[in-house]
Amino acid sequence: MKGITQYRGNKIQPFESEVVYHLLPEELERLTKAFDEYYFAEENARPMHKRKAALRGRYRMVYLFLRWTGARLSEVLQIDEKRGLNLRDAEVTLRTLKRHSRKKKKMTRTVPIPEKLVSEYLMFTNSHPDMAGKVFKIKRTNFYKVFRELAIKAGIPEQLAHPHVLRHTRAIELLRNGVPVTAVQSILGHASLSTTAVYLRYSGMEIKQILKDRGVI
Repeated sequence: MKGITQYRGNKIQPFESEVVYHLLPEELERLTKAFDEYYFAEENARPMHKRKAALRGRYRMVYLFLRWTGARLSEVLQIDEKRGLNLRDAEVTLRTLKRHSRKKKKMTRTVPIPEKLVSEYLMFTNSHPDMAGKVFKIKRTNFYKVFRELAIKAGIPEQLAHPHVLRHTRAIELLRNGVPVTAVQSILGHASLSTTAVYLRYSGMEIKQILKDRGVI
């Protein structure tokens, strides 16, 4: 994402003019709440709204998988619920896209997911059994539209109202919680470690706080 100008505190700037945008914790919380309300407003309404609730629930599930896996939207939309979603072990197998390789063979990676995400998926498919196997079968353009509308409603700046911001946000969240960079590389499906290392850059104030937390200053 080179050449993007700096924006508030939602960025890290590794080298030269390269900037990686991400959501702040409070923004991520507001966005999640917006998707929850988007779904449950219909889910808790009259029975005649069940079909609409089911459709909205699919968008919410895609959002939650993006949020917790750090995957690309195209990767989540290709999840095979029968063979790729392991609910017992709380993990999902994703087809890794955008690999810079001349080899054409398909590559996959397995990403752990929270138990609460497994519960959300089960509650949704139990409530709407006709959606099982079709949860992720939605159009990219439709999700982009819903995401943007809910992001702006949640007070997210327009510059950040794009699904890919969740990938950056998850990467930074993992690294700043002590997950090794090699593990984050595997989770995100980066071919090169240098790509993942972009997220390791910190501001001067952050470095100072880290040193204080570690008791080395």
